[in-house]
Amino acid sequence: MSRILVTPLSAVDDVIRSHRPSHLITLLSPEHMIETPQGFPPERHLRLGINDVVDVAAGENPPLKEHVAQLLAFTRDWPAEAPILVHCWAGISRSMAASYIILCDRLGHGSEFFAAKAIRSRARHAYPNALLVQYADDLLGRQGRMIDAVRSIGAGALAAEGEVVELPLVGL
Repeated sequence: MSRILVTPLSAVDDVIRSHRPSHLITLLSPEHMIETPQGFPPERHLRLGINDVVDVAAGENPPLKEHVAQLLAFTRDWPAEAPILVHCWAGISRSMAASYIILCDRLGHGSEFFAAKAIRSRARHAYPNALLVQYADDLLGRQGRMIDAVRSIGAGALAAEGEVVELPLVGL
């Protein structure tokens, strides 16, 4: 079954060994960016050097619209025959936003609230980065529905680090 795996950085190696994803997305600040894990095909590893900020003026290396465009282009080339692994530092904000964006893109228009609720039901700790979601909402032509859907699930349970979350593309 095709699925998105969301993890903190600390679980990446274990998840690669146990789930054998075909594609990997890393969302880390540039100063903490990792190399492609040994044995993983570099052409199937998207590395986005962004900080977890929700205001472009609030810090260095904020998410930009071009990062979301790169994410969408990369995941549209994912054949979904094996899992895709998405991670950030804690597995709470940037990676949850990226996973939400992938779900909304794959499930199509009208899936925004459904996808947000599916994430919440599987990840009490999820707090998708609002700036990434805002850019995706614009690029996918969702007219604010993605933003509203993420707001509707709230901030989630306080956690220092998330756990491994599986989001199937079917049967959510």
